[in-house]
Parts: sequence; structure tokens; C-alpha cells
Amino acid sequence: MGLSVGIVGLPNVGKSTLFNALTQSKHAEVANYPFCTIEPNHAIVKVPDDNLEKLSQIIKPKQTVHATIEFVDIAGLVKGSHKGEGLGNQFLSHIREADALIHIVRCFKNDNIVHVHGVVDPVSDIEIINIELILADLQQVEKKIEKLRKQVKGDKRLIPELELCEQLKSHLEQGRPIRTFPGLESDLFRELNQEMRFTTGKKILYVANVDEEGLRTDTPEVLKVRDIARSEGTEVVKICAQVEMELAEMSEEERRELLAMDGALETALEQVVHAGYRLLDLITFYTMAPPKEVRAWAVRKGTNVVKAGGMIHTDFEKHFICAEVIPVKDFLEHGGETGAKSAGAWRIEGREYIVQDGDCIYIRASA
Repeated sequence: MGLSVGIVGLPNVGKSTLFNALTQSKHAEVANYPFCTIEPNHAIVKVPDDNLEKLSQIIKPKQTVHATIEFVDIAGLVKGSHKGEGLGNQFLSHIREADALIHIVRCFKNDNIVHVHGVVDPVSDIEIINIELILADLQQVEKKIEKLRKQVKGDKRLIPELELCEQLKSHLEQGRPIRTFPGLESDLFRELNQEMRFTTGKKILYVANVDEEGLRTDTPEVLKVRDIARSEGTEVVKICAQVEMELAEMSEEERRELLAMDGALETALEQVVHAGYRLLDLITFYTMAPPKEVRAWAVRKGTNVVKAGGMIHTDFEKHFICAEVIPVKDFLEHGGETGAKSAGAWRIEGREYIVQDGDCIYIRASA
């Protein structure tokens, strides 16, 4: 499955700079004025994967296919965006299409870079974005309730959906995002969310954009973001978007050396991908078809092997017989499939098997 992540935040907090850093491109225009980004920028990026690279070194396939993530750089939101202020609703519609959100928060002071409100205040910045997204969802729910109240007169089966929408309305009116709603796991909510694509129902990752000095220690601004993230049960990734843009133009060796000097072990892309996988409960499994390809796949935890097979080819789901499984750790440790089998790491699994992170899987299916 390809993961789509929308990058949101106030104008001039570093969204486009982060987008360029994550995608190692200069696709998004960067300038010192609000609404520099008009149309959203899209880029599909390979998910960094050391295990995949090592598998490729052993198997030497014609192609190595990484799992991918799509980043969407969305114009800055301001107070009143839900009513069309700034560039408004056209950008909220782009947010709804994403699987998850990165909320980038400015945590550095620089008189040469304009802040849309004239002062660097992460708490206020986060609150503005959250309120706008909550109000946008509230508008959606109110319209849905109005429609359902008319429909339910002729179809009483819609009463549970109407009641759910009224509960969501009350929840949003309290200033609470839908991701904190207690009924998220119900089938009825899942169906409604699939239709409505609630913005505040998405998992969110906070990215604290700091200056170079801020990489070495948590500033008061970063600590405030961490407090908010902790209260919401999510994570914070701290990066310097400007440094990351410079890193994108360096060799791998130069990049790692500079990261170490700044006290960082991973690039922004690696940090964001790993945090995103944790938030969305994603794991990786691998398929091999020598000499053609080795491929990485992202799948949600708890997925059974038949559904995973369907991602590879629909016939694998329809005509599944069994799966041959080798943990990637054993595959690499023993130098390939033959060595792993000799060490007893190879096994056969049936259709109820739940895919584990790092499984190397070969699906057997009937013709």
C-alpha cells in the first residue's frame, strides 16, 4: 500500500522547505512570504530500507522495488480557512485525501523570516491549525445531519448513522478532534469516515522545525510541542529543514558525517517514515522473484497472509494455497534462502497466518 501524507501548518513555517528536504528535490518554491505555495506539490519517495538493500546484494535482481510514500505540500492554513479565508477550502479538500498528516511547527526565531502572526508561539500555531480542521469537520457533519434528517423519514435504517453524526457534532463542538472520539473502532464509524474523510480523524505527526542550534538541545518551543503531542498520544520529530535541504545535495558519506556533527542519527526522511509507520501501525514484508525483482511492501499490523498476497496479485488472494516464510533476519544471517532453510528458519504457513514485520514471503497459489 502506498502511504499518502499531507504536510500542513501556518504560512512560512518551513513546509515547502521540509517537502524539498524529504523528497530531495527543489520542486516546491520556497520564499519569504505567505502563500508561496498555491497548488499542492506532490512527490512519491522511496521508503529507506536497509534490509531491502541487503536482500538485493544477496539476490542481485534486475530491479529492487522499495515501498513508497507520497508527500503532499499543502498551502499554509490561517484563521478562517474553514470559511475560505487565505486560500481556504480548496486546500482542506487536499488534506482529506491524505492517509496521515505532518503538522510542521516553527520553533526557531529569525527576524529575516516573517511569521504570519509576528511572533513565534508553537502553542498558538498548533491551536489555530487544529481549530480550523475541527471547524471544517464540523461543517461536514452538520451538512450530513441535515441530509440524514430528511432521509431518515423514509428509511429508519439510517437512524444509527444519524445518531453517530450527532455524537460527532457534540464532540467537535467541544473543540476535540475526531481522532479522540471513543467510537472510532465501530464498523459504522469506519463506513462514515470512508465517505467523509474527516481531517481530524487522521493520525498526526508533529514536526518541530528548529535552527541548527536547536538540533543539539530541546528549546522551550520544542518542549511545548512535545507536551502537546504527549497529551494527544502522538510523536514529535525534530528537524532543521534548512540543514536537510543542504544534506539532500551531498553524498551519503558527507550526509552521515554532517548529521553526526549535529547530533542526529537519521535524516528527516528516515525519522518521518519511521514515526509514520509507528503511528499507522505499518510493517514491512518482502517478496522475491529472482532474477527479476526483490520488493518491499507496507501493510498494517494484523494483516493475514491471504490479504497480503492480494496486494501482490489478486490471484494470490483468490487461489491461495500456502505461504513459505523466512524472517529477513535469518535470510540475511545465513546468506540467502538455501542457508536459511538449512538452519531451520524456513516454514510453511496457512491462510490464518498473520504477517510479521520483516517476513520474506513466497505465496503458493493454484492456477
